[in-house]
Amino acid sequence: MTTLDLVPGLITTREEVAKAYGGSVFSGGIVSAPKSAKVFIYSDPKVGEKHGYTFDGWAEEDEFGPLYLYTGAGPTGDQEMLRGNKTLLETLANGREVHLFVANGKVPGKKEVSQRYVGQVVLDLVEPYVERQAPGSDGAMRMVFVFRLRPAEGAAIEVSAADAAKPATKSTKVELPKKAKEPKVPAQPGTKDKRTEKHATAQTTAQIPGGPRTVVRREGKLCTAFEEFLTAAGHECKSFQITVEGEPGTLTPDLYDATDKVLYEAKGLATRNHVRMAIGQLLDYRRHIDEPDLRLAVLLPEEPTPDVRALLDSVGIALVTQTANGFASYPLVPVTV
Repeated sequence: MTTLDLVPGLITTREEVAKAYGGSVFSGGIVSAPKSAKVFIYSDPKVGEKHGYTFDGWAEEDEFGPLYLYTGAGPTGDQEMLRGNKTLLETLANGREVHLFVANGKVPGKKEVSQRYVGQVVLDLVEPYVERQAPGSDGAMRMVFVFRLRPAEGAAIEVSAADAAKPATKSTKVELPKKAKEPKVPAQPGTKDKRTEKHATAQTTAQIPGGPRTVVRREGKLCTAFEEFLTAAGHECKSFQITVEGEPGTLTPDLYDATDKVLYEAKGLATRNHVRMAIGQLLDYRRHIDEPDLRLAVLLPEEPTPDVRALLDSVGIALVTQTANGFASYPLVPVTV
């Protein structure tokens, strides 16, 4: 193998990377290089734009720092967690390095696309991917994985404004046939799982690239439990994927009970700040969902304070809370403002 120093900003080609570290030149956007214990990701947002979706690119920075979105492998039909997608997801468990490249235009005088090295990244521990609807190369809508990548601990990365996720060219609302399942997160080295007796929610403390941090997955588990509760009662559950013209990314409500026409937003804590955030999200979602008699509700793991409950009542938003035996305040009763 030849030598190639991976320095953020390096302009290279897939062929040069393969010569230095192994892996195939023509195996799609996710390339496994077992000999060097690395996985290479080649992102080309323009490919997605041709098919009508604009997920790939740097998303708005959150409390954990920069976040790069990358659409998984599979040009048509629902994507599956196999081959390259599975290889990328399993880096959470096997610790293989993940290196991100972004297409940088054609190599002068050749048809080959050059690659700009961004840096070493890791999948987000809490939500390594989300499921979204997008057209395939055949034009048919299908489910895709959108992986969520963050800078690895101590790694230098090159964050370019040119690589920001592109804004949507039009506003759309796609009805998801069912709520996306909680992401499958492989067991990670050094992970401890703690469960509370009351609600069987989980808190995970993990040593991962990016530093040790405590991650609470209450919302996903709460949503899953409530969806199973509704489904057992014969209700149809789904959600929506909303794009807004001029804005990158998508808006995706937690859960829509199509039988009772109730839109739910779940929060892992019953604090005032969490409930205020849920109220804002629900009011925003309602503006984009043309559904007669739509009702709004917040889903919490426990009762909030009386004043927080009064806040919900004042804006006409219902409250459902998890209990040891199920869910309180369900079915909903009309709330008057």
